[in-house]
Amino acid sequence: MVVLGACAAWPLITAAARDGRPEGMLLAVLAVAAGYAAGRIGGALLPVAAPCAGALAGIALTAWVPHLAPGPQITAPLGHAGATTAMVILSAGAACCAAWAASVPAVRTALRLVAAGIAVTAAVLGSVTGCVAGAAVLAGSLAVGRVRRRGAALAGMGLAVAGAAGLTWAVAGNAVPEGFAASLEGRLTPHRVALWHDALELARMHAGLGVGPGRFGELSPASLASPQSDGKPHSAPLQLAAEQGIAGVLLLAAAFGWLLYALWRSPRPTPLVLTAAVALTALAAVATVGNALSFTAVAVGTGFLAGLATSRPYTLDTTRRTGEVRGGAVR
Repeated sequence: MVVLGACAAWPLITAAARDGRPEGMLLAVLAVAAGYAAGRIGGALLPVAAPCAGALAGIALTAWVPHLAPGPQITAPLGHAGATTAMVILSAGAACCAAWAASVPAVRTALRLVAAGIAVTAAVLGSVTGCVAGAAVLAGSLAVGRVRRRGAALAGMGLAVAGAAGLTWAVAGNAVPEGFAASLEGRLTPHRVALWHDALELARMHAGLGVGPGRFGELSPASLASPQSDGKPHSAPLQLAAEQGIAGVLLLAAAFGWLLYALWRSPRPTPLVLTAAVALTALAAVATVGNALSFTAVAVGTGFLAGLATSRPYTLDTTRRTGEVRGGAVR
């Protein structure tokens, strides 16, 4: 509550100081909180059915909502491929979590086939990165089945996200070798890299409060030069640094750190927890190079998956209370 409250309060402060528009950030915080609450409730009442329903809803939304599926009408110059990939990651992660929550081997296998089908659906929709990401989440879910200590694995995932964010920052600051930078620019498009340069420059000039929420598009030369730009730098850390200063980046890091801590303390089985962590780590990596978190559906799905992985099923509490009553009767 403290972290989410700070994430909601700081944009209001910076918006008041810089004449910004905090509505987008407030909507994102509300969406994550609502998804998290739904995930906690669904995971407690229906530990298998809730994540399965979430997975099917996520891929259906990706397939039938035009603004979440890649296509000629929305790809120029940056497109919404990041949102599509993010939804595929969340859907595959939810299906794999449902598989680990199931106790019947046949049901577990069927749910993993659902996750594989989600990756195939992404390929049919034309999202190659979504297909690869979905397959990676499924492979990661199978791999974590042998992990017994979740702390080291969660710490490694946190370092991986920090490395992805650091690489994005280095590219924005021209701190990578020229050949490597040219290779990345070819994959990310020169326009995206130019947006990153502008975001980092604005962050350096306004490190305290940023330029104000929602004002990047007004001050970025690269964004103004492209009439089809959406006014975002397509990198969550760089956007917060430019619009909300260093404090905004620290709040984002605190939110992700709290998420890893909550997963570490979760009462759910370790394979399920680490499966959710794999999916959320992949999503965080996508968010460092795209604008996936700008979509409400992605924010809700992120909170929902986190809530599922940190919920306490009523069956667990019932079993524990029954054991305590029997123990008391024996004594």
